[in-house]
Amino acid sequence: MFCQWLAWRVHMPAILFLLLSGIILGPVAGVVEPDALFGELLFPFISLSVAVILFEGSLTLKFRELKEVGSVVRNMVSYGALINAAITTVAVHYIVGLDWPLAALFGAIMVVTGPTVIVPLLRTIKPNARVAKALRWEGIVIDPLGALFAVLVYEWIVAQQGGGGWSQASLIFVQTIAVGMVTGALAGYLFGVVLRRHWLPEYLHNFSTLALVCGVFAVSEMLRHESGLLAITVMGIWLANMRDVNTEDILNFKESLTIVLVSSLFIVLAARLNFADLQMLGWSSVGVLAVMQFLSRPIKVFFSTFRSVFTPKEGLLLAWVGPRGIVAAAVSALFALKLEQNGYEGAELLVPLAFAVIMGTVIIQSATARPLAKALGVAEPDSRGYLIMGANPVARAIAKALQEANYRVLLADTYWDNISTARMDNLPTFYGSLLSEHADNHLDLVGLGGFLGLSHHADRNHLGVVKYRNEFPKTHILSLATRDDNEAASKHITSDKHRGQILFGVDMTFGKLASMLSKGAQIKNTTLTESFDFDDWMDHENNFYNIPLFAVDPKGIVHWFTADADLNPKNQWQLFSLVPAVSDKDNKSGKPPRTQKVGE
Repeated sequence: MFCQWLAWRVHMPAILFLLLSGIILGPVAGVVEPDALFGELLFPFISLSVAVILFEGSLTLKFRELKEVGSVVRNMVSYGALINAAITTVAVHYIVGLDWPLAALFGAIMVVTGPTVIVPLLRTIKPNARVAKALRWEGIVIDPLGALFAVLVYEWIVAQQGGGGWSQASLIFVQTIAVGMVTGALAGYLFGVVLRRHWLPEYLHNFSTLALVCGVFAVSEMLRHESGLLAITVMGIWLANMRDVNTEDILNFKESLTIVLVSSLFIVLAARLNFADLQMLGWSSVGVLAVMQFLSRPIKVFFSTFRSVFTPKEGLLLAWVGPRGIVAAAVSALFALKLEQNGYEGAELLVPLAFAVIMGTVIIQSATARPLAKALGVAEPDSRGYLIMGANPVARAIAKALQEANYRVLLADTYWDNISTARMDNLPTFYGSLLSEHADNHLDLVGLGGFLGLSHHADRNHLGVVKYRNEFPKTHILSLATRDDNEAASKHITSDKHRGQILFGVDMTFGKLASMLSKGAQIKNTTLTESFDFDDWMDHENNFYNIPLFAVDPKGIVHWFTADADLNPKNQWQLFSLVPAVSDKDNKSGKPPRTQKVGE
């Protein structure tokens, strides 16, 4: 947990800290000894964990994403992978000194990248959608295919020892693919039918999916060894693209489970490292890493993206990012153990060499990929904008104020008059319902990091909160108050998880804000100083009827006035408030109490 938290704080992939922890707990301190701890269950545990991780990744793969990047992904996982494997094989043979069969096995293992490192790295890099889709598809699809490629080479090595040859290895390879494809497709279709026809209660969906993943993996492995990962990947892709099958809740559960498994696996596998083997490799491991980073990956990407929709700058970032992950570590450990048991000389070097490549690629790419993406102009803007439900006068006024504070906005509405007016005000818009399937397929959330429910339909705001509560941080999901929020009876008040934080206070409803704007109210910006701080602003007679909306600190972070938390804007903060028209102030009698509070 600490490694995951630290990675989040410093914006680096957690795999780096997990590997370091495993090394410290294992070969350095001797606290964790995985072989003694797990015994014969070590590799079944690793295999099942990798299967769950791959299934979670495959559930995110939608065929519609392949319209633009499909040909490039196909090239990268086919002949591109062979190019990568061939160059790596030559490098390992001549730099490390492994014989050709063992070098070929290592080259086959190293074609994989994997979602365990690609997905966290993408969160850090934030490349544009085209590069992100290609890397994610490649990372998930190449894992089972790379493992199968490694199986082919391994079976060839074993066949050579037993007097066989390529024909026997090729037959095993074809059988493995057939079993994996058929088992995965059949399991995916049947489970999809079960979900579509509601034959399972919802509270059993996650448990049943986990049981099915383990069961399908075990059955496929029993029918043909090493076919399980392919079966699980096919099953996940089938479910993700099956019509009228909702896998969102299953995916959320699997994401949490994947964090646990990835964290455990990297610590366990790193704890099995042997420093003596690392010392035997010496600087040769650095040479192999350099070839893979600066030669094999770029050549693979060049031929895979030739005459494609990818620009040279996108291709350069694609060529730079290709970290190795848990499948490379697990497969190398598995085959090394088997070859060592058969007395194959040099097999003990596979694991330390694999970990040297894993750690090297992760460290290099974590430190350089985001700056490179920014320098090339293929990085997404920081996710600090807001998706706004509604393009009515209230939404437009707040959107303009956010634009003034250099925040990106996107207004969505189903009323054309609102959309056309917003476009005349140079506000980005989405014409349609945020709750529609069309929005799921076409809404561009690049650069957006929060949701504002500003529609005059309170129920739409609440549905928007529910839909985007897993898309954006909880502190950045807000909606307007309704008249029911002032009701004494709790049965009339919408629960917090369905409405987000209440903007501007419980008495600032859409109707009240719209009425003020229709009477000439405007949003104004005031910079607070030491001589005129927030308390002075609140006490100033001219500001008494002003409604504080949000404040922007010197770092450019917006803080919203809500009903849930107190905030006192500081010196040099910009305070945005709704200022009533002079005539509207004159018509008011008395001084109503202020109830607005603030929370980030």
